[in-house]
Amino acid sequence: MSEPNWEQIRNPKIRDQVRYIWGEFRREGVAAELGESYDANEAGGIDLGVALSADGLSFMYAEGQILVQENYLEKVQEILGQPRVGLQDIRDAPKGSAPVEPLTGGVVVLQLPRGEDGKKVPALEALDRIDRTIGDGIATPDQAITVSGGYGPCPATEPEEVYDGTEPFPAVAYGNGGAGISVFVGDTGLLWYPGDQVKDYGPPAHPHRVVTNEGTVHPWLKGVRGTLDKLEDLTGGNVIQPYEGHGTFVAGVARCMAPAADIFVANIFKVAGSTLESHLVRHLDAELAHGYDIFHLSIEAPTRKDLPLIAFERWLRRVHEYKGVACVVSAGNSGYSLPTWPAAFPQVVSVGALAADWRSRALFSNYGPWVDVYAPGRDLVNAFAIGTYTCNTYPYNGQVRNFYGMAKWSGTSFSTPVVTGLIAARMSRTGENGREAAAALLAEARANAIPGVGPVLLPY
Repeated sequence: MSEPNWEQIRNPKIRDQVRYIWGEFRREGVAAELGESYDANEAGGIDLGVALSADGLSFMYAEGQILVQENYLEKVQEILGQPRVGLQDIRDAPKGSAPVEPLTGGVVVLQLPRGEDGKKVPALEALDRIDRTIGDGIATPDQAITVSGGYGPCPATEPEEVYDGTEPFPAVAYGNGGAGISVFVGDTGLLWYPGDQVKDYGPPAHPHRVVTNEGTVHPWLKGVRGTLDKLEDLTGGNVIQPYEGHGTFVAGVARCMAPAADIFVANIFKVAGSTLESHLVRHLDAELAHGYDIFHLSIEAPTRKDLPLIAFERWLRRVHEYKGVACVVSAGNSGYSLPTWPAAFPQVVSVGALAADWRSRALFSNYGPWVDVYAPGRDLVNAFAIGTYTCNTYPYNGQVRNFYGMAKWSGTSFSTPVVTGLIAARMSRTGENGREAAAALLAEARANAIPGVGPVLLPY
């Protein structure tokens, strides 16, 4: 796959972010790192397609495969000139051996056929053929999804330095809010700090390393667990990579709102704070068996033709088979009113960001009637890595920042855990389930709406 014409992305900040993500997906060993049956390129990376528009970036997706609604599979195979593969044949075949692999709720991953030149049919070409024959939304790209993304696929800012010993902001709530409530945070994983406990669990062939925060560095994180972020050694001299520490910061904000909540931070965004829809849904589907009260996702993806994420939508249907489970999702940092996914799904609580004054909308926040509530998201301070970080986006490219375990950060990634934490705290206080607590808080938010902004929830 040829390198995109990056100069077509006029916004230099977005151009830098997308180029970095594209390069990280292509690097050697990424397919194996994700542990899924992606069709890797020769170096073991994933060919990430970048669709451009007149304004710059439109969306990102995996080449070589598409997502298809299962009941249209045979018709899609016919359109693409592929041999028909029966669903029972798929289920009986060893993992990765068939051109089709089931995902969840009647959506499958379809490996695209090869043309006469030996190369796979481009995903967008295949989708255009399918759309012309049977309509839009039957098949979609395997979308690239990023942490609190948008047309600028990252948090609204890069992490900023604060003095050693700075308190979290918003501060830790009093009491034991969130006691007995379990929260799954799908993000970049949890950082290891000196004194934390790390254990391996899972099957011997593929054990997971799980860290339990002991609170020696950040007391409000004590007891938070998660699979490890990439940065494992915080004893000094560490180089912090882009997106590392994102999941830890998110967990810290949620814990400040609900200091007794049981939080697990899973590293499901292993490639430049990003993943593919197929990988995300596989992981989330497995987590349903663990009985979480709240699913928290600081994620967003611009999509082809602005269509919903079809595999994620089917996963949401599964969530609603589990009575009372809430799903809270960030609205994204594009500064646009166009609905973005998965926040625009009516089954989720979508969260935008307030500016530093807590009275106006942050300029980066997405907005519109599909955003349920706004919470503080500008200049929050919470737990981060220890080490040096080199900025990689305009206008700070190459600037070196030093961190001592705390950072200041902005984005709907961080307004969202404010709401998640408030839901958990209310659940433990009232006995409501996740959906009931979310509905009650949204009613309060509408009663306290700010003209020109919308429903607002503030800490405490």
